[in-house]
Amino acid sequence: MEYTIQQLAKLSGTTRRTLRYYGQIGLLTPARTTPAGYRIYGPAQVDRLQQILFYRELGFELSAIRSILDSPGFQLQAALQSHLVELEARRERLDALILTVRKTLDAQQGGITMSDPEKFKCFKSRIIEENEARYGAEVRAKYGGDALDEANARLMGASRQEYSRWTALGETIQTRLEELVRAGAEPAGEEGRALARLHRQWCTFTWPGTEDPKAHASLAVLYTEDPRFTAYYDKDLPGCAAFLRAAVEACAKIPQRTAY
Repeated sequence: MEYTIQQLAKLSGTTRRTLRYYGQIGLLTPARTTPAGYRIYGPAQVDRLQQILFYRELGFELSAIRSILDSPGFQLQAALQSHLVELEARRERLDALILTVRKTLDAQQGGITMSDPEKFKCFKSRIIEENEARYGAEVRAKYGGDALDEANARLMGASRQEYSRWTALGETIQTRLEELVRAGAEPAGEEGRALARLHRQWCTFTWPGTEDPKAHASLAVLYTEDPRFTAYYDKDLPGCAAFLRAAVEACAKIPQRTAY
């Protein structure tokens, strides 16, 4: 079945303005345009729009979505399976949050005693589930299941103070990374390499083996080669993932590419 832009907007719950913008950036191109100038969308565009909206709901930037959908290796069934895993993980996280809130209310009212680890367990579980859904397959294939299981165990066993330091360090790294990219700094410069060392310190909290600069650099390759990692670091400023990879490689003294 074919749809005009107005019909597709109504069908999908989007707007004509949004669909026109998707066309302008090459994310969703009409199947054809009539002599009168009407955009016509067919089954392939309907399926692609569904995928766009799935990825948007999961928090992906438009540039990352386009990279994923246009990748030669993109497979619709695999993408749908990935969406299902992520959405089921979100439902589990919501259930865990609801349970934690209920326990906290009971504790406040004197009904139960709630330990400090219980108060933060759901937040740590959320991070583990997100990482497993998004990166688990790749990480297990590259580094082995034992490494990922050990990383998850480290996170779950962290004290409240350790967990707070880890999350604060991650925020500091992202802020500094964006500052360096905006300033046009060189990844191989002292500031870039200092950031890479800080990032390696952050990684060692949950990624066993990244104490080794070359292992750290091996992980950083994913930051530009996997759109999901790129979307994480480039969420507010494009170029951050590439800068970080180049800085990590410079710190490990791995030959740099001609551009970052």
